[in-house]
Amino acid sequence: MAASSNSSLSGSSVSSDAEEYQPPIWKSYLYQLQQEAPRPKRIICPGEVENRPKYYGREFHGIISREQADELLGGVEGAYILRESQRQPGCYTLALRFGNQTLNYRLFYDGKHFVGEKRFESIHDLVTDGLITLYIETKASEYISKMTTNPIYEHIGYATLLREKVSRRLSRSKNESRKTSVTNEEHAAVEKISSLVRRAALTHNDNHFNYEKTHNFKVHTFRGPHWCEYCANFMWGLIAQGVRCSDCGLNVHKQCSKHVPNDCQPDLKRIKKVYCCDLTTLVKAHNTQRPMVVDICIREIEARGLKSEGLYRVSGFTEHIEDVKMAFDRDGEKADISANVYPDINIITGALKLYFRDLPIPVITYDTYPKFIEAAKISNADERLEAVHELLMLLPPAHYETLRYLMIHLKKVTLNEKDNFMNAENLGIVFGPTLMRSPEDSTLTTLQDMRYQKLIVQILIENEDVLF
Repeated sequence: MAASSNSSLSGSSVSSDAEEYQPPIWKSYLYQLQQEAPRPKRIICPGEVENRPKYYGREFHGIISREQADELLGGVEGAYILRESQRQPGCYTLALRFGNQTLNYRLFYDGKHFVGEKRFESIHDLVTDGLITLYIETKASEYISKMTTNPIYEHIGYATLLREKVSRRLSRSKNESRKTSVTNEEHAAVEKISSLVRRAALTHNDNHFNYEKTHNFKVHTFRGPHWCEYCANFMWGLIAQGVRCSDCGLNVHKQCSKHVPNDCQPDLKRIKKVYCCDLTTLVKAHNTQRPMVVDICIREIEARGLKSEGLYRVSGFTEHIEDVKMAFDRDGEKADISANVYPDINIITGALKLYFRDLPIPVITYDTYPKFIEAAKISNADERLEAVHELLMLLPPAHYETLRYLMIHLKKVTLNEKDNFMNAENLGIVFGPTLMRSPEDSTLTTLQDMRYQKLIVQILIENEDVLF
């Protein structure tokens, strides 16, 4: 277990050159254990078995008892057979020899084989993964329970600054048309830190809007050996060895994911679209204070649409609104929504409203929604205003900032009421169900809440200078 002590980073200070960078020493103890784990040994049935399921091979021995299965395995580590239960015909069991005993697992098939959460293409892979897990958990249970206590994660934030310096140096060399010779070691160093850079906190970037964001972890199968970017330990098993953040690409053990801070820095390469993307994810990916859709649309509306009659109430052509959505998804902040392309301002207002409707979590979040509805029911105006102000503090920072910016804009719309005929109440009717949605998917609840949704938005517009 000597390898378990290699938890520190060799390089503790930021270097300006890639060749001076020394990456973390990834801990090899669990990898060594995986290599030592028993290998599967299929015990073949010598004769043909009647009613053998087509998805099982010759390791299937039909209806036999536990005692018979134990005898067939012969005390060989890693040996396995499949059998049909004597007590429950039609139910199948994997009998596996490990740790000088025979282990029996209820076996299932739904297109893939499984005994637990993991699903495998073949019985051989299932047994291989099972033996690895059993062996590592037997040999290193105490080690595994402690492997999150001294993470490397806290020490790798400097990798971002290093990567930026390396990139600038290589770019400068290229632009000056100098003949450069980048060594293989230099490439390796940059490649080695690239996965860490994906999520490193951008504390060195003064323009970064440091909104807190949780990682969006999903179970992932890694091809080839992989090490956890939180604890630096090997991620064992054949499939589903850990989880990967689908927004920033961070790879960690499932148990380590519970300890990772809420510092996800989404990678633009992973954010495939603008609409239907979580608000905080989008602003962090683009490093903006608010979703750029909101900024660009509002700028365009204020430049040429504040006096337009029925602004936000009148609908633009659905096809053109979808075109604007596709333009943002395709071109991002370079999307052209000028009067030359879309002369009807109602198309732009429609695109902005659609953006808010398409958010997976509304601007006024699901968890705060019932509290806002209750606040709207308070009869005393001053108490109601105070309650709304307190609830705004519960919104995630990116949601709060987006709502604040939108309310400032809508207040400008009401100042042009004599031309556009849109006051705070009218805008509340339009934006109530757009900015806040009930977590309950109930038509009755939606209808009952509509007047309170309208009232909340009306209050936000009329009192934006006091509330924000």
